[in-house]
Amino acid sequence: MKFSGEARSSTLEDKAFLLLLISVSVAFLWVLWPFAGALFWAGVFALVFSPLHFRFFKAMPKRRTTAALLTLAVILVLVILPVGFITVQLVKEAGVVYQQVQSGDLSFSRYFQQIFDALPGWLTGLLERFGMNDLGVIQQQLSAGLKRGSQFFATQALNIGQNTFDFLVSFFVMLYLLFFLLRDGGALSRHIEGAVPLEPAIKRNLSGKFTTVIRATVRGNLVVAMVQGAIGGVMFWILGIHGSILWGTLMALLSLLPAGAAVVWGPVAVYFLVTGAVGKGLVLFIVGALGIGLIDNFLRPLLVGKDTKMPDYVVLVSTLGGMALFGLSGFVIGPVVAAMFMAVWDIFAKVRLAVPADTPMQGGH
Repeated sequence: MKFSGEARSSTLEDKAFLLLLISVSVAFLWVLWPFAGALFWAGVFALVFSPLHFRFFKAMPKRRTTAALLTLAVILVLVILPVGFITVQLVKEAGVVYQQVQSGDLSFSRYFQQIFDALPGWLTGLLERFGMNDLGVIQQQLSAGLKRGSQFFATQALNIGQNTFDFLVSFFVMLYLLFFLLRDGGALSRHIEGAVPLEPAIKRNLSGKFTTVIRATVRGNLVVAMVQGAIGGVMFWILGIHGSILWGTLMALLSLLPAGAAVVWGPVAVYFLVTGAVGKGLVLFIVGALGIGLIDNFLRPLLVGKDTKMPDYVVLVSTLGGMALFGLSGFVIGPVVAAMFMAVWDIFAKVRLAVPADTPMQGGH
């Protein structure tokens, strides 16, 4: 009875401690929740730029703080400051384009009418048969979409302006955490791995998958989107198209979809071709098809490789689903969740296959 009582006491203490562990963990996450975005992006930047930090640290092994500061400076110059500048210009340009649409200076119906008038008779007849010749409806839909997009950017700018203090606090919290994650991230990750109650091989598998997917997602999706958007925006600016930053950003966002950027540059190229600006149309078509369209086929495999081992459709759906739930952060969160899902089920399947089907479960009678 003594041993039975000790066992029950030990089990009760273990359950009580587990409950305490879960409670304080939830409470801690609740306290940190206002800075969830700052914590998330600090971790993402630390993982993505850890190879660069390792090179700095290798060059100055006794100056961990200096190596972390140098890496932080590179992140500021290459990522944070350019993104901030583009965001400010994007908000301004979206407002200007919206005002031009409202005033009639920028009329999509006029552009579509010019394209429609230049089309051959058999094609216009086909469009009429499918009810696609009502340019007024097209103008209303495009204007409504542009209005919603402009209102979104204006709302984001207004929120940042009204909550400047909160934004600055979160921004500096992210930089502060990023510095310490760069400097002490290796020891911290080893400590966390040691506390996780899983087999070492499973922990290494999941940790490697987590790190690989984050790096591949950021380098693949983000860099490819930025390159495609930059090429499209610069080309629109050279050709004198209104709102080059706005359309370039839209092409960058649509690059997540198959041939998504072509939704933006394709109609513009067609407009140039049918309205007599053949040179501009050909240039835009060549740059769009070769510079924007094929960049995904060459650059993404180079940046991502085959390390993620996830089908393209899983990456696409998880990215879009993540962005729908978590906003901009979702383009990283979605693929990571998908990769963890596939990795855990793969481990589970391997464990199940390693156990004979007729092996009795522990505790069975």
